[in-house]
Amino acid sequence: MCGICGYTAHCKNDEQVIKAMCDVIAHRGPDGEGRSILDGAVFGHRRLSLIDLEGGGQPMFRNSEKNSPVFIAGTQEDKERSTRYSIVFNGEIYNYQDIRLDLEKLGYAFSTTSDTEVLLLSYIAWGESMLDRLRGMFAFAIWDAETQELFCARDFFGIKPFYYTQTDDGHFVFASEAKSILAHPSYTKELNHRALEDYLVFQFPANEETFFKGIYKLAPATFIRVKEGKVIQKEQYWKPQFEPVEGRSLEELAKEIDDEFRVSVRYHNVADVEVGSFLSSGIDSSYMAACLAKENEGIKTFTVGFAEYEGERDEISWAQELAKELKVENHSHHITKDEYWDALKKIQYYMDEPSGDPSAVALYFVDREAAKHVKAVLSGEGADEFFAGYAIYQAPLQSHKASWVPKPLLNAAASAFDHLGIRGANYLHRAAAGPSSWYYTNANGVAFSEEERRRVLKKKDATCESPLSMVAPVYKEAQARGYDDIQQMQHVDLYFWLVNDILLKTDKMSMAHSLESRVPFLDRGVFDVARHIPTHDKVTVQQTKIPLRKASEAAIPEKWAAKKKLGFPVPIVSWLREDEYAARIRSSFTSETAQEYFNTDELERILDEHIAGKDNSRKIWIIYMFLLWHEAYFGAGVEVRS
Repeated sequence: MCGICGYTAHCKNDEQVIKAMCDVIAHRGPDGEGRSILDGAVFGHRRLSLIDLEGGGQPMFRNSEKNSPVFIAGTQEDKERSTRYSIVFNGEIYNYQDIRLDLEKLGYAFSTTSDTEVLLLSYIAWGESMLDRLRGMFAFAIWDAETQELFCARDFFGIKPFYYTQTDDGHFVFASEAKSILAHPSYTKELNHRALEDYLVFQFPANEETFFKGIYKLAPATFIRVKEGKVIQKEQYWKPQFEPVEGRSLEELAKEIDDEFRVSVRYHNVADVEVGSFLSSGIDSSYMAACLAKENEGIKTFTVGFAEYEGERDEISWAQELAKELKVENHSHHITKDEYWDALKKIQYYMDEPSGDPSAVALYFVDREAAKHVKAVLSGEGADEFFAGYAIYQAPLQSHKASWVPKPLLNAAASAFDHLGIRGANYLHRAAAGPSSWYYTNANGVAFSEEERRRVLKKKDATCESPLSMVAPVYKEAQARGYDDIQQMQHVDLYFWLVNDILLKTDKMSMAHSLESRVPFLDRGVFDVARHIPTHDKVTVQQTKIPLRKASEAAIPEKWAAKKKLGFPVPIVSWLREDEYAARIRSSFTSETAQEYFNTDELERILDEHIAGKDNSRKIWIIYMFLLWHEAYFGAGVEVRS
């Protein structure tokens, strides 16, 4: 929907400061800009108009009286106002019309048809308890001029980002993107070395503190209160919980999913502009696009692929075939090697923090394609975490076959297999212990082991936690609830992988093209259905997300419902062995920046091993993306569109 920014306490040149903060995130909202200097705070907003195109501008202001009018920044009424509450809001409240009816019954009058006004009035009417009424994606800040307090909140799953810092001179600064905070004069840019160590483990920034020292991400389902520039209250207002209910047939489960998912798609289709859909070869986007096509005739769908892939691994041919079945438009693009590599530094800039996930680049290009035709698009994130769709979730079931073997024997065999280079060591390790001893996130395990990090880094942060200690509290919570192994893995992914990798790139890559990405699987109603489905009904050794596949058969042909996930396949392994791209990597790995942070002999060894045939692509990519990100933020910078 937009980009927000602001701060408490005043600067000498508030107008210039808030304008600079807004300008940096202009890509999030090219349709309009609002800036307001309040009594004790300053708010900025960049708008992407989707709902109430005329009356939904921000910042928005109102008093607490039930018949008080709403004022919008930049209007004549704004200049003459004297109001208590002010809001800047990024996201969409999909059930805002239902909430509006409840507020009208209480006697509140409305001046616009926007969800922003509903959100502000909800806070005035119900305070922080209003969060439990919301169905949507959001990050917002509300200033109370009477109490001089700032209230900030982020949505249930972390779909929309919210960054903040507390400066030494008394400012609390916030924004939709970290780069906006960098424009505030009270923040001094400094690299957070601990974040680099965590990144080498996970391939994404896993902690609340970002790569910029002192800048934090507000966690999902969390609100904070700020007074005199300091956080005085921080609270998680909701927690995802799996509570399986036995005794239902596959058909009953499928119908529950289908009914609720169609409601969610209907909600996510609410807009005063056209909404499109991504369409890959997998079940999630296929089912989603089919449900949207039932709501709107002739929807536009979007797909990207790589010319290197043909046949079974070609997303585009599969998507075009299904588009014909569904009678929808499909716009596709084959990404070339040159445009992929040329976009990398720009992508790292838009991501705010380094991302070692190659699929972020594919997402950048499919978002670019969609933005040529629509302003909002549906995307399939969340289905795998809710309905156990990742193949790795089958690992505990496969490991159970060896559960009769004593654990000491399994561990000894695994160590021997490791030492001799025999395949199967991971299987034996998993059979010997629960996931809390080996599963960190769905990012394909640890990228760099403890020993590898020691060899590759110039210096190690003594305060840096091990991967196991980072995820241990999440496992402890899951185990206290009696979760089985697969539920524990899902729980970890909801807290780490989903919010810090999947949703981060979903938001940043779409907003880079002024496109809103909407995620109908990541809906409270859909999760409420998913959390009550027992694990044995979701996944077996043979198949994943079983009831979701069954539900999708009501909308798509069976061969799509049964199809295995490709997940934006990117030919990185082969590209890194080509002379042109290997030379780029080597140049980066021996640069002054690389020498500052890494043992470059070790980096070159990793690259040489890969060229010789060992697959070190993930390690190479993670470090190369960090170096490109560093150049964008601490080096020569990067040229992006205005």
